[in-house]
Amino acid sequence: MILEMKVPSPGESITEVEIAEWLVEDGDYVEKDQAIAEVDSDKATLELPAEESGIITLKAEVGDAVAVGEVVCLIDTDAAKPEGASDGADSTMGGGDEGSGAKAEKDLAKEQEASSKSEGEKAPQPAQAKETYASGVASPAAKKILSEKGIEASSVKGSGKDGRITKDDAVKAVPSMGSPSGASRGETRSKLSMLRRKVAERLVSVKNDTAMLTTFNEVDMSPIFDLRSKYKEDFKSKHGVSLGFMSFFTLAVVRALKEFPAVNSMIDGKEMISYDFCDISIAVSGPKGLMVPVIRNAENLSFRGVEAEVKRLAIRAREGEITVDEMTGGTFTITNGGVFGSMLSTPIINPPQSAILGMHNIVERPIVRDGAIAIAPIMYVALSYDHRIIDGKESVGFLVAVKEALENPEELLMSGNLERALEL
Repeated sequence: MILEMKVPSPGESITEVEIAEWLVEDGDYVEKDQAIAEVDSDKATLELPAEESGIITLKAEVGDAVAVGEVVCLIDTDAAKPEGASDGADSTMGGGDEGSGAKAEKDLAKEQEASSKSEGEKAPQPAQAKETYASGVASPAAKKILSEKGIEASSVKGSGKDGRITKDDAVKAVPSMGSPSGASRGETRSKLSMLRRKVAERLVSVKNDTAMLTTFNEVDMSPIFDLRSKYKEDFKSKHGVSLGFMSFFTLAVVRALKEFPAVNSMIDGKEMISYDFCDISIAVSGPKGLMVPVIRNAENLSFRGVEAEVKRLAIRAREGEITVDEMTGGTFTITNGGVFGSMLSTPIINPPQSAILGMHNIVERPIVRDGAIAIAPIMYVALSYDHRIIDGKESVGFLVAVKEALENPEELLMSGNLERALEL
């Protein structure tokens, strides 16, 4: 029986995927549930498992865009498993009688002899690629083009008969730009993945379709440093996760979103949609590019809950296991360029959201505290927002509310009961 394997739907809004990589070759025997391909959607990279065991015939190539429901391969479920694929190889290992062991050794000896003979036959082949009188000789048309470009014929590899330099070779030849070292000046082209193309389209769309503006502030991280230094070991030993900066920022954002609900809203045509929950998207760098998994109902989470969810989602994103559902939605985004050393940036809104908070690196800087100069760990923060729906007063007020919560976490994020908030 020939089974037609069709592209399953990765998510409600996805209509096509792209074959990112075949993990098997045409004619291979595959086992049921074996991963046979990686496919890119505009949201994530997913593995495609074999629906049955059998011989596979590929019907799409790497880079092909295929619609959901389209046939990408055939599996002949009646085909027998090739001898030696797994069971056959195992049968020669231990447990056999002397006759079978001798036969295995004899077969192995034959294979080695055949392999040696094959290598011996192939060894002289490189010597066949010898130059002829035409090697490096340019045709009249090629010679004229090379002369106009100022390129020596000896620096061009000919693709014509017997190594002759053709007109096409001359047209494609690139001058050395006077490089004294003779260093390589090649270039490579590779197709962008569907995920990367979709991200690019969305980012350009945001720039073109929103009235994006960015406001900045600075945060004295000393109080958070002190809390983490004092409690991080107890927190980790009890909960199994580190007390990082992300829980402080997430809970500070949740508090500010409740105070400024317009920042937790979106535009849908001529309507404004506001949410009474906070689904916080966290930007994570993954192997296939930027991933933005969502912490659902962050307003109901404690410090432990946020840290555990951030760790879970980050691991799944980096291992390529994140699902479309885990990245769908989100009412506000936090991105941390500081982990890469960024001092300041203007993050781009994650559509259809209306705002995004950018965290940056923490650097000791001089500040004025109680009328005197002091050195403190300072982070610059940035809020990019859609001015069509969020006014300047609300955006600045929101960022100030985040700053206040981060600079006074014990009172504003922990209600004055630090040990209870950290569940120690």
